[in-house]
Amino acid sequence: MRTGNQMNYQSLIEEIVASYVKHGWQLRRVLLRPASGLELTSLAREFGDGVAVTEAEVDALWFSRPSHEQREAWELRLISENAFALFETFEPDEAEEDREDVRREMEAQLRDKL
Repeated sequence: MRTGNQMNYQSLIEEIVASYVKHGWQLRRVLLRPASGLELTSLAREFGDGVAVTEAEVDALWFSRPSHEQREAWELRLISENAFALFETFEPDEAEEDREDVRREMEAQLRDKL
């Protein structure tokens, strides 16, 4: 049985995802604290193919979309009623390993802000 708190959190996630999708973003990854992951197991199945759900120290959502000059924009959005996100663009020829390093740094920055 779901608690009201869990339902509100699930609704918040759904609202954030809907807002980003409306503006052309694609959900790519979901970061969930262990406690959040246990509470939201049914929602995790609904994220869709290609969306990685990863255990993390913070609850956040990774979105991406094409950017100007053939770049790719990535945004890390904290799952919170107060909108807080970190943003980065990547060059089309940037190595995936380098991109992943930047994304890990962004996750650390987000965690440190809390």
